[in-house]
Amino acid sequence: MKRIFLNRLFLVSSASLLFVYGIIYACGGGDDWDYFGYNSNFTPETFADKSYTPLFLSGGIFYGIGYDTEHNSRFNNDIQADWETYLKGKANPATISYFLIGPDKPSSYEDRDKPLENKPEIEQLHVFYKTKKENKASLKWGKKISLKDEKIKNFIEFLYLAQKIETVSIGGDYWSYDPVVAKTFDDQKMIQSIENVYNTTSDAFLKNRYWFLTVKARFYSNDKQKAVLFFNKTEASVPKNTLYYRALSYVAGINYKQKKYAVSNYLYAQVFDKCPEMRVVTAYSFHPQNDADWNKSLAMAKNNKEKAALWAIHGYYKDEKQAIEKIYDLDPKSEHLNYLVTRLVNKQEQEINNSFQQKAEENVPMKQQTIAENKSENQAKLNKSAFDLISKISAAGNTERPYVWDLVLGYLQTLKGDYTSADKNFDKAEKILPKTELAGYQLRLLRFVNNLSKIDKLTDKNEKTVLADLNWLYYELPKTYKGQEFRYQNAVSWSRSCLSTLYREKGNPVMAEIFGESRYSYWNDGNAFYDNEKVLLDMKAFLAKPNKSEIEKIGSGVYSLKLKDINNFQAVQATFKNKIPEAIAFMQQTDSVQYSQFLGNPFNGSIKDCHDCDHVAYQKKKYSQIDFLNTIKSMQDKLAQKEDVYTNSLLLGNAFYNITHFGNGRTFYETSIVGSGSSPYTFRDSMKKMITNCDIPKMYYQKALEAATTKEQKAKCIYMIAKCERNEYYNNKYNSLKNWWEADDDKINFIAWNGFKTLKKDYSDTKYYQDIIAECGYFNTYISQ
Repeated sequence: MKRIFLNRLFLVSSASLLFVYGIIYACGGGDDWDYFGYNSNFTPETFADKSYTPLFLSGGIFYGIGYDTEHNSRFNNDIQADWETYLKGKANPATISYFLIGPDKPSSYEDRDKPLENKPEIEQLHVFYKTKKENKASLKWGKKISLKDEKIKNFIEFLYLAQKIETVSIGGDYWSYDPVVAKTFDDQKMIQSIENVYNTTSDAFLKNRYWFLTVKARFYSNDKQKAVLFFNKTEASVPKNTLYYRALSYVAGINYKQKKYAVSNYLYAQVFDKCPEMRVVTAYSFHPQNDADWNKSLAMAKNNKEKAALWAIHGYYKDEKQAIEKIYDLDPKSEHLNYLVTRLVNKQEQEINNSFQQKAEENVPMKQQTIAENKSENQAKLNKSAFDLISKISAAGNTERPYVWDLVLGYLQTLKGDYTSADKNFDKAEKILPKTELAGYQLRLLRFVNNLSKIDKLTDKNEKTVLADLNWLYYELPKTYKGQEFRYQNAVSWSRSCLSTLYREKGNPVMAEIFGESRYSYWNDGNAFYDNEKVLLDMKAFLAKPNKSEIEKIGSGVYSLKLKDINNFQAVQATFKNKIPEAIAFMQQTDSVQYSQFLGNPFNGSIKDCHDCDHVAYQKKKYSQIDFLNTIKSMQDKLAQKEDVYTNSLLLGNAFYNITHFGNGRTFYETSIVGSGSSPYTFRDSMKKMITNCDIPKMYYQKALEAATTKEQKAKCIYMIAKCERNEYYNNKYNSLKNWWEADDDKINFIAWNGFKTLKKDYSDTKYYQDIIAECGYFNTYISQ
């Protein structure tokens, strides 16, 4: 398998990661999905700058990305843009990108140790400048760019020195369980030459880059303290740009290595505050060892903004509420407040019970809640001190984004049950809300949650207050929303559960099922609603109803089961009850389902139950489900006329055996209502009993036995009956248990069923007897005792 690598840029370093972060590659590549996106109504991307995204509340290391894998590419775009501006058209963007990053093509895992094509060419161009002698690279690039141009020369010479440091600063993108050994750059002469260029050049752009390269080179040397000394000596003359804060992160990393944790964390906080691109790096690297370290870092802060930055990272690890409180007192306009409040709200959401169910004892079904019970439980879980803090900040209206606090307060008021106040705060937020799609969607969603939460008992009047939003959630958004950030899936699930509960309390089981259908299950155990024939018929009448109300149309549209599915379930049930004309009538109303083909021949009877074997075996005729039922009816008609009783009875026994769990035709019953699975214990009891019962095939095998005229025929019938006896034995042994592993270890794997005894006693001289020995381990073990 090939793995695509990130492009490498020699000018990028992992800064503090060398000592603190390490290089985390395991599972690199990140998460495309995060659990919180499906368990929340509050989309953090609406409220905070993009640089905070990895720091949103997450079930992984970082939200959305899993692990930070941009160590080698984080600043690629910025660096290229800077050099494009410096060169001012003397080289096109593709050429600049080639020299900075390498060829514009992915490299495979097999090529991971090969140098990029641009590296030797930079070496050769450096030699060309030094010796004035043409070489392969100068001849190639002299046709594309002016190598005599002073800025082009400066560009190449800088890259020549930079790529020397790259040999230790760029890490491989492969993952490893082993610790990454830190490399050092020990060419002191080269480091000094870089610093000399910094000291002598008068070009501000180059001076800034050679300054950073000097810090970087000394950081990766075996005398890292010189990086700190150089930084402290020169920082006053350096512009406070991205390069400055990247260099500052080196200094922070060195202090961490020297166990100067208070200084290290203080510096990381400055980088976090001033360099958004490095927020994910500095947040991970920030680690006070104890309260004393933390208090020392706070004491180092020169102003309120620096203190606020410290609390901003501290809140990521500790207590968002405390951090918000501290930062708000220090700097109400701090943008760090925005990301912290999203974490606060998302944490509160994790406490909320959206299922309208309460956990009962082990192996006991969940208890259904009423609307009142659910609201009472959730209101009790609301963090009162956090609510009071949000109320205070919202009322003051003096933050960078006041609408954030109004929306948050409105949402918390919804959870608290103060729906009128929530409406007022949503109205307040709307007046100053950004005119973006995400902001508009977020407001609409929170209003919807508030409006549906207002309803304690469903009426024709209050039902109308949510119809438009239900259409929006269930139909419009899935079709029109092309982004990935907006969290509306939880509102879909919650609203269906809420409406189902409202209809259940109203005494309408059909609409309760329509909205409350179980949509997620590890095992597909089917739908027990349809075990009750009365409500099954009521559901069919509802789905066939032509003049549905608006909410009925919405519900039936999102309900996964249609009339054909219910008819198919009834056809399956009728078949297992041996009511074939009835089964045919239902199957004919299943649209295309009736033409689904069996994977194996359902009329074949094998010695061993191996459905995979039967599926790959040659089949002269493929049977659809409707063919299967019609063929059964034809055989039953012949049997009623006493026509070829042995053959028809045997084939009917095979047919009914193969549609049980033990046969080759499980697809006949595997539906959304019955369920599916490789073990009968994943099915609900009613269906488990239906699909494991072999009474009907056993009856037909007995008829065949009675009509058999040869010992070979009789041996076959007796063995088939023995298989039914075997299945019945295991059904009785395990069906009464809640879990199969609870079975007593009675050391009995199988017993000598009557059929086995009869075969051994009376039919050992038949060919079929020898076939059984060859294929049936049970029987072979029995006769070998």
